[in-house]
Amino acid sequence: MSGKRVVSATINGEEVQFLCEPRQTLLEVLRDTLDMTGTKEGCTNGNCGACTVLMNGRPVVSCLVLALEAQEAEIRTIEGVSCGSELNPVQSAFLEGAALQCGICTPGFIMQTEALLEANPQPTEDEIRFYLSGNLCRCTGYDKIVRAVQAAAQQRQAAAE
Repeated sequence: MSGKRVVSATINGEEVQFLCEPRQTLLEVLRDTLDMTGTKEGCTNGNCGACTVLMNGRPVVSCLVLALEAQEAEIRTIEGVSCGSELNPVQSAFLEGAALQCGICTPGFIMQTEALLEANPQPTEDEIRFYLSGNLCRCTGYDKIVRAVQAAAQQRQAAAE
Protein backbone atom coordinates (compact mmCIF):
# COMPACT_ATOMS: atom_id res chain seq x y z
CA MET A 1 0.00 0.00 0.00
CA SER A 2 1.52 3.29 -1.12
CA GLY A 3 -0.44 5.57 1.17
CA LYS A 4 -0.94 8.05 -1.62
CA ARG A 5 -3.85 10.42 -1.35
CA VAL A 6 -5.86 12.30 -3.93
CA VAL A 7 -5.82 16.05 -3.45
CA SER A 8 -8.16 18.45 -5.24
CA ALA A 9 -7.11 22.06 -5.55
CA THR A 10 -7.45 25.01 -7.87
CA ILE A 11 -4.10 25.97 -9.34
CA ASN A 12 -3.88 29.14 -11.39
CA GLY A 13 -7.64 29.06 -11.91
CA GLU A 14 -7.85 25.43 -13.02
CA GLU A 15 -9.27 22.63 -10.92
CA VAL A 16 -6.57 20.01 -10.50
CA GLN A 17 -6.41 16.61 -8.85
CA PHE A 18 -3.13 14.94 -8.03
CA LEU A 19 -1.81 11.98 -6.11
CA CYS A 20 0.71 12.59 -3.39
CA GLU A 21 2.29 10.82 -0.48
CA PRO A 22 1.57 12.32 2.95
CA ARG A 23 5.23 13.39 3.34
CA GLN A 24 5.44 15.26 -0.01
CA THR A 25 5.60 19.04 0.00
CA LEU A 26 3.58 21.31 -2.21
CA LEU A 27 6.84 22.34 -3.87
CA GLU A 28 7.65 18.72 -4.78
CA VAL A 29 4.20 18.15 -6.23
CA LEU A 30 4.22 21.40 -8.20
CA ARG A 31 7.63 20.71 -9.73
CA ASP A 32 7.81 16.91 -9.96
CA THR A 33 4.20 15.81 -10.39
CA LEU A 34 2.55 18.76 -12.14
CA ASP A 35 5.66 19.90 -14.10
CA MET A 36 5.22 23.47 -12.91
CA THR A 37 8.91 24.24 -12.63
CA GLY A 38 8.55 28.02 -12.41
CA THR A 39 8.42 27.73 -8.63
CA LYS A 40 12.04 27.31 -7.64
CA GLU A 41 13.62 25.11 -5.02
CA GLY A 42 16.08 27.05 -2.90
CA CYS A 43 16.94 26.10 0.64
CA THR A 44 14.10 23.57 1.25
CA ASN A 45 13.83 24.74 4.85
CA GLY A 46 11.75 27.90 4.48
CA ASN A 47 14.53 30.43 4.86
CA CYS A 48 15.02 31.81 1.34
CA GLY A 49 11.51 32.34 -0.07
CA ALA A 50 12.44 31.11 -3.56
CA CYS A 51 9.49 28.68 -3.55
CA THR A 52 6.86 31.24 -2.52
CA VAL A 53 3.38 30.68 -3.95
CA LEU A 54 0.04 32.16 -2.97
CA MET A 55 -2.27 29.80 -1.11
CA ASN A 56 -5.76 31.19 -0.63
CA GLY A 57 -4.29 34.62 -1.37
CA ARG A 58 -1.52 34.45 1.23
CA PRO A 59 2.15 33.91 0.46
CA VAL A 60 3.55 30.60 1.69
CA VAL A 61 6.88 28.90 1.22
CA SER A 62 5.80 25.78 -0.61
CA CYS A 63 8.75 23.75 0.70
CA LEU A 64 7.14 23.87 4.16
CA VAL A 65 3.56 23.15 3.08
CA LEU A 66 2.49 19.56 2.77
CA ALA A 67 0.73 18.87 -0.48
CA LEU A 68 -2.16 17.39 1.52
CA GLU A 69 -2.72 20.85 2.99
CA ALA A 70 -3.59 22.10 -0.49
CA GLN A 71 -6.89 20.18 -0.41
CA GLU A 72 -9.61 22.58 -1.62
CA ALA A 73 -7.12 25.46 -1.65
CA GLU A 74 -6.61 28.05 -4.34
CA ILE A 75 -2.96 28.07 -5.34
CA ARG A 76 -1.36 30.71 -7.53
CA THR A 77 2.13 30.10 -8.88
CA ILE A 78 4.45 32.15 -11.04
CA GLU A 79 2.92 30.38 -14.07
CA GLY A 80 -0.39 32.03 -13.19
CA VAL A 81 0.97 35.57 -13.01
CA SER A 82 1.53 36.45 -16.64
CA CYS A 83 -1.26 37.66 -18.89
CA GLY A 84 -1.11 35.02 -21.60
CA SER A 85 2.13 35.59 -23.47
CA GLU A 86 2.60 39.05 -21.93
CA LEU A 87 4.32 39.84 -18.67
CA ASN A 88 2.23 41.41 -15.93
CA PRO A 89 3.32 44.80 -14.46
CA VAL A 90 5.36 43.20 -11.66
CA GLN A 91 7.23 40.93 -14.04
CA SER A 92 7.82 43.83 -16.46
CA ALA A 93 9.11 46.05 -13.66
CA PHE A 94 11.57 43.39 -12.51
CA LEU A 95 12.80 42.89 -16.07
CA GLU A 96 13.01 46.58 -16.97
CA GLY A 97 14.63 47.47 -13.63
CA ALA A 98 17.26 44.72 -13.88
CA ALA A 99 15.94 43.38 -10.60
CA LEU A 100 16.92 39.84 -11.46
CA GLN A 101 20.05 37.99 -12.34
CA CYS A 102 20.31 34.23 -11.92
CA GLY A 103 16.53 33.89 -11.62
CA ILE A 104 16.34 31.40 -8.75
CA CYS A 105 14.83 33.89 -6.30
CA THR A 106 12.81 35.92 -8.83
CA PRO A 107 9.59 33.86 -8.87
CA GLY A 108 9.44 34.00 -5.07
CA PHE A 109 9.98 37.77 -5.06
CA ILE A 110 7.31 38.25 -7.71
CA MET A 111 4.77 36.13 -5.82
CA GLN A 112 5.53 37.98 -2.60
CA THR A 113 5.18 41.29 -4.44
CA GLU A 114 1.84 40.20 -5.89
CA ALA A 115 0.59 39.55 -2.35
CA LEU A 116 2.00 42.84 -1.08
CA LEU A 117 0.41 44.94 -3.82
CA GLU A 118 -2.90 43.16 -3.39
CA ALA A 119 -2.92 44.05 0.32
CA ASN A 120 -1.25 47.45 -0.01
CA PRO A 121 -1.33 48.99 -3.51
CA GLN A 122 0.99 51.89 -2.57
CA PRO A 123 3.56 50.58 -0.10
CA THR A 124 6.36 52.73 1.24
CA GLU A 125 9.98 51.68 0.76
CA ASP A 126 10.12 50.51 4.37
CA GLU A 127 6.95 48.47 3.92
CA ILE A 128 8.39 46.87 0.77
CA ARG A 129 11.66 46.00 2.47
CA PHE A 130 9.81 44.56 5.48
CA TYR A 131 7.36 42.53 3.36
CA LEU A 132 10.14 41.09 1.20
CA SER A 133 12.46 40.38 4.12
CA GLY A 134 11.71 36.65 3.94
CA ASN A 135 13.01 36.43 0.38
CA LEU A 136 16.75 36.24 -0.17
CA CYS A 137 18.71 37.28 -3.26
CA ARG A 138 22.35 36.38 -3.57
CA CYS A 139 23.01 38.11 -6.91
CA THR A 140 21.26 41.39 -7.58
CA GLY A 141 20.92 43.16 -4.27
CA TYR A 142 17.76 44.56 -2.87
CA ASP A 143 17.74 48.16 -4.10
CA LYS A 144 16.81 47.20 -7.67
CA ILE A 145 14.12 44.85 -6.38
CA VAL A 146 12.61 47.57 -4.17
CA ARG A 147 12.63 50.03 -7.09
CA ALA A 148 10.95 47.40 -9.29
CA VAL A 149 8.19 46.92 -6.71
CA GLN A 150 7.69 50.70 -6.53
CA ALA A 151 7.52 50.87 -10.36
CA ALA A 152 5.01 48.02 -10.49
CA ALA A 153 2.86 49.75 -7.87
CA GLN A 154 2.90 52.96 -9.95
CA GLN A 155 2.06 51.05 -13.15
CA ARG A 156 -0.86 49.31 -11.46
CA GLN A 157 -2.17 52.57 -10.07
CA ALA A 158 -1.91 54.29 -13.47
CA ALA A 159 -3.72 51.38 -15.12
CA ALA A 160 -6.51 51.55 -12.53
CA GLU A 161 -7.13 55.28 -13.13
